[in-house]
Amino acid sequence: MTRSSKLARLAPERSLKRLELKVTRRLDGLLHGEHLGLLPGPGSDLAEARLYQPGEDDVRHMDWSVTARTTVPHVRDLIADHELETWALVDMSPSMDFGTARMEKRDLAVAALAAVGFLTTRLGDRLGAYVVHGGQIRRWPARTGRAATYALLQGLLDVPRGTGGTRGPSLADAISGLARSQTKRGLRVVISDFLDGRETPGGELPWERPLRRLAVRNQVIAVEIIDPRELDLPDVGPVMMTDPETGDTREIILSAKVRAAYAAAAAAQRARTREAIRGSGVPHLVLRTDRDWITDVARFALQQRRVAGRPQPRGGRP
Repeated sequence: MTRSSKLARLAPERSLKRLELKVTRRLDGLLHGEHLGLLPGPGSDLAEARLYQPGEDDVRHMDWSVTARTTVPHVRDLIADHELETWALVDMSPSMDFGTARMEKRDLAVAALAAVGFLTTRLGDRLGAYVVHGGQIRRWPARTGRAATYALLQGLLDVPRGTGGTRGPSLADAISGLARSQTKRGLRVVISDFLDGRETPGGELPWERPLRRLAVRNQVIAVEIIDPRELDLPDVGPVMMTDPETGDTREIILSAKVRAAYAAAAAAQRARTREAIRGSGVPHLVLRTDRDWITDVARFALQQRRVAGRPQPRGGRP
């Protein structure tokens, strides 16, 4: 399969156009363009005046003319900017070079970025990416237009497969770096399998606190990539297994007891990941290599539209 045909399979433009017609017009809380921006910025337009709330409102937004006329303090609300800048953090670590169904996890990560890219750049919004691969983080500058989106997707497809034992920045470091580097508020999408480290002594996953901090100033979406063989092992007897992150290889006999213990541990790990993402106040999209990813993206988008405007749970202080 050629690179161009592979890209066409992963990011079918016609399918994404159909997705736009069915979903995008309803996503005023998730995707933007014609819709209002996420948060008011310094270039925002003025909206209606309302009563001043001590301790909550910025005195710099005080509407002195209405205050003088009514003798009651008023502030002027702001209309958020229409332009949205989206930054995606794409995990291309060795654990993403795995897949036993329709595609590898790394290909599904590119597909997820394709959905975000085509939907957020359709009206001039910019898309950039940070890619974790080969022991380093590569930055793709934020650009607008379909051609720039295709160039970004093609660049990700051309990323070589990782080699076990290459230690690089952790997911937690990558999320923290994204938050430090991009200070302008906008949409942040973290695409990973979230298989990065165990719980810290405080009971948190290493990336949990950085994700919570990122969500303080931005709208964040966590896209978890899963392969079915990570949840349940087949009954095939002795096998040689390799840790993609470290390169360590070990022979394991997949007995009924071993498979049951593995399934229980995998379920507990995924439940802990869901809990950490939910505790960070971040919407959680799960994509599996054995399912139709476009359908899952559409279902997720509609669900976000239904809950738009409701208060989202957040964890403790970062």
